[in-house]
Amino acid sequence: MTEQSAKFTLGDKAAALHLRSGTIGPDVADITSLYKDTGLFTYDPGFSSTASCESKITYIDGDEGVLLHRGYPIEQLAGSGDFLETCYLLLYGDLPTQREKDDFVYRVTRHTMVHEQMSRFFTGFRRDAHPMAVMVGVVGALSAFYHDSTDIADPHQRMVASLRMIAKMPTIAAMAYKYHIGQPFVYPRNDLSYAENFLHMCFAVPCEPYQINPVLARAMDRIFILHADHEQNASTSTVRLAGSSGANPFACIAAGIACLWGPAHGGANEAALNMLSEIGTKDRIPEFIGRAKDKNDPFRLMGFGHRVYKNYDPRAKIMQQTCHEVLDELGIKDDPLLEVAMELEHIALHDEYFIEKKLYPNVDFYSGITLKALGFPTTMFTVLFAVARTVGWIAQWKEMIEDPHQRIGRPRQLYTGAPHRDYVAIGERG
Repeated sequence: MTEQSAKFTLGDKAAALHLRSGTIGPDVADITSLYKDTGLFTYDPGFSSTASCESKITYIDGDEGVLLHRGYPIEQLAGSGDFLETCYLLLYGDLPTQREKDDFVYRVTRHTMVHEQMSRFFTGFRRDAHPMAVMVGVVGALSAFYHDSTDIADPHQRMVASLRMIAKMPTIAAMAYKYHIGQPFVYPRNDLSYAENFLHMCFAVPCEPYQINPVLARAMDRIFILHADHEQNASTSTVRLAGSSGANPFACIAAGIACLWGPAHGGANEAALNMLSEIGTKDRIPEFIGRAKDKNDPFRLMGFGHRVYKNYDPRAKIMQQTCHEVLDELGIKDDPLLEVAMELEHIALHDEYFIEKKLYPNVDFYSGITLKALGFPTTMFTVLFAVARTVGWIAQWKEMIEDPHQRIGRPRQLYTGAPHRDYVAIGERG
């Protein structure tokens, strides 16, 4: 990295701000010494102009529609690779050789089972509990079962914890789904791929064999790849912040799941599908398009545009293709919701208003349609997001723990409450 300096002056106080350059992307001003030199904090709600860490994992250029994992475009990873290969890349920094991949797949596959006693946890939840509520509780409880991988100072234990989280998350998610719909749990199978195993655990029943559809399994694998990591988003930042205190990795991931549950984050694909349900039929689309264009109407089209991507979401291109592959494979043509979705897609890609505002369909729009076609209820959408994002969380957590400059997170604030006041006895208060 190259370094330059800028000078910030406030009255008779001054601070030297070192400008730091990454390999790609905008430079940053290092304000570490700003408060010490000037007594001044910066104010940046939402941290939209603040780099909270240094990372080598994921790079996003929202203006150009670029998403790179360790330098590799997401289009290439999703188009040519598989999810566990992407996991290896995020964790270790390079794509694996065949030998390295075989070893990694073997180790992940042999960690997919969870302690049998954990099945009792699920019966402690109400039958109608939201699957994400179950996920937060059960994942957090992993630290009560796997004491041999909670010492964050031990590189071997960090590695074992990483493998366990990637391997066991689909099993826990499938158990949450089965409990949610009242079916018996299905054990993982070592002869299936990661995506095949997940679909089997979700949709197999004891009374008949479940046939793996390779098109659907490939779609599931792509969904996992496309959601594996996305730089310093809210849930990833939550995992890093929790981890900065030295919390064990299972607790940190549970914190990430809790953050992901928010409708502004992981619930976006569920919100997109709910919007399609609200529209209902194709003939009502003009009404809702008109409302979306009306600045005075609070209605917003969900699944269009993105806070980060000011251009087309690069993940959406792959998800669009995958979505249509799934619909064609399943022969779904007369579903009213999907008809609405396809018509909205056509309008968004050709209407001048949407093109001018760059309101392109994003990954949440297509993934919601795809997951519905695969047979998942909307309550499971964010759970699947959590399964995919676990490797990103773990990679980011691991990078933070191994950073010699890592410090406990402690944001500052702009205090606007009452100034100093003296205590008044209760009988003397007006």
